[in-house]
Amino acid sequence: MTALDDELDGSLDGDLGAVAPITPVLTPVPAPEADGGVLGRTYRALTLGIVSVVLLIAFEATAVGTAMPVAADRLDGVSLYAFAFSAYFTTSLLGMVAAGQWCDRSGPLASLAAGIGAFAVGLLLSGTAAQMWVFVLGRAVQGIGGGLVIVALYVTVGRAYPERLRPTVMAAFAASWVIPAVVGPLIAGTVTEQLGWRWVFLGIPALVVLPIAVMLPPLRRAAAGPPPGGAGPLDRRLMRLAVAVSLGAGLLQYAGQDLRWVSLVPAAAGAALMVPAALGLLPRGTFRAARGLPTVVLMRGIAAGSFIVAESFVPLMLVSQRGLSVTMAGLSLAAGGATWALGSFLQSRPFAEAHRERLVRYCMVLVTAGIAATPLVLLESVPVWTAAVAQAVGCFGMGVVISSTSVLLLKLSKPEEAGANSAALQLSDGLSNIVLLAACGALFAGLGGGAVSVGHGAGEAASAASASHPLAFVAVYLPAAAVALAGALVAGRMRAEK
Repeated sequence: MTALDDELDGSLDGDLGAVAPITPVLTPVPAPEADGGVLGRTYRALTLGIVSVVLLIAFEATAVGTAMPVAADRLDGVSLYAFAFSAYFTTSLLGMVAAGQWCDRSGPLASLAAGIGAFAVGLLLSGTAAQMWVFVLGRAVQGIGGGLVIVALYVTVGRAYPERLRPTVMAAFAASWVIPAVVGPLIAGTVTEQLGWRWVFLGIPALVVLPIAVMLPPLRRAAAGPPPGGAGPLDRRLMRLAVAVSLGAGLLQYAGQDLRWVSLVPAAAGAALMVPAALGLLPRGTFRAARGLPTVVLMRGIAAGSFIVAESFVPLMLVSQRGLSVTMAGLSLAAGGATWALGSFLQSRPFAEAHRERLVRYCMVLVTAGIAATPLVLLESVPVWTAAVAQAVGCFGMGVVISSTSVLLLKLSKPEEAGANSAALQLSDGLSNIVLLAACGALFAGLGGGAVSVGHGAGEAASAASASHPLAFVAVYLPAAAVALAGALVAGRMRAEK
């Protein structure tokens, strides 16, 4: 789920103002009785436009996740399975910082349009790939588009909606995942089995037309253009940091996939680039869980990284270890869409405001339990639907945590810092995904995960399952669960000191 709900100077405490500054301008809004909520006359068109964009991202995530095991197998690239996911998050970091600069200079309209276009181009590259490296390149182009889009959406919410409506907008983001989560795996699995995996990627760009048609006109009216104070200057230092963190992350992932002693060289180079850049792009105190905003940003990364790693390997595990079809393996993720939306709806209720930090802690425990329970299906005696139940429990917790961290970030941000802090939240999300996918992907490959194959018939599936390496999957889920548990332990530090 991602939702592409999706967060570096040279000391441990980077400068808070170092994130790409997007000056949030809260445009005048009607009185509460006049606007009628997010679907009232004032906000209806814009809300439906935003939901259309999120629907596109959600359908892509669920459909591509379902088709990925077959795509990697056909391109002889299962050993690069984690890289196909993490490449998206790596380049999205660059897209996020660029979007921050772009939105501050000319508003979110151009960033959103360019992001959707890059998203479509990346899908076309992956869908026509004849080799795994081209497939990964397509995912990287998608990541740039995703980074441009997500920051533009946050800037739009900050400019166009009053504070009292923002929890509802965040809940609407989550609700937009329900239909794609239910029908996406079924459609993608059927297309993969009947027409081939390529059509899952080649068919999605046709959906780009609808979000553009729905979103751009109301966005132009509500949030287009630079801030009233004028366009800010281009911060070339931030762009250099963005390039450094993306290049460093890419080198780190390459080293994780090429398990030789010589790979220590790109690993060290990647860390030398990424760590200082991350310290310069994230709020001061993020990595030591300083109270308030820094812990909110850290929590976003902990939650997103741990769960995305666990979710990414579910279809491959069910297909290769339990002999499920691609369609059935994808459907194991379907219930999670509904429970994610339910969790997000829960946090939008008025009673949740006074207990938000406590809710996040309890729900991180649920996320931990969901991640830890998923690999139980590696045991033949455990029903395969256990994975679906575990994912549903984890998704409920994620619905509360992801939306709540977004609400808390806006609550703890000064008006002139809300845009920059929103970019930091997304950077934390992306960095965590990259680091954990690289580390777990290296463990997966090192324990023989690259030998996993995807069969078509019952005999092939059984043969693939017997020849594969269950411990490779365990090596993915245990670290992910440990990271989620750490999130539950530090969640209480999100409340700022008075």
